[in-house]
Amino acid sequence: MLTLPPAQALWLADAILALHVGIVVFVVGVLPLVLIGGALGWRWVRHFGLRLTHLALMVFIAAQAWLGQLCPLTVWEQDLRRLAGQSGYRESFIEHWLARLLYWDAPGWVFVAAYTGFAVAVGVAWWGVRPRRLQNPNLSR
Repeated sequence: MLTLPPAQALWLADAILALHVGIVVFVVGVLPLVLIGGALGWRWVRHFGLRLTHLALMVFIAAQAWLGQLCPLTVWEQDLRRLAGQSGYRESFIEHWLARLLYWDAPGWVFVAAYTGFAVAVGVAWWGVRPRRLQNPNLSR
């Protein structure tokens, strides 16, 4: 088992929570940008790497929900908080505010349905606003 000083474990837990929120913002925010950008002709929304990352993350999230698994980031964050001796409502500023944006109290089926629906929407957007691979001008000589 990993042993860290409580302050360091707490700092790492907060960093994981911030990363987790960033991933959620990315996953949720890219879809409307792709749809809007596709309609307005924004080239960057067709970037293959961006779109593949977005689709892969959403499929991973939906698969975890179907399998009844917690996100690894959630597990690591909780383990670090326990290692830091946290329990109950003792929390840092970052945990207090970011956790409220990220974690909702609802039955599991709600998350399975939401994640699955969102993954389907991302898949539909893949076909509706087709990503394009960037061409390397050095290879076309």
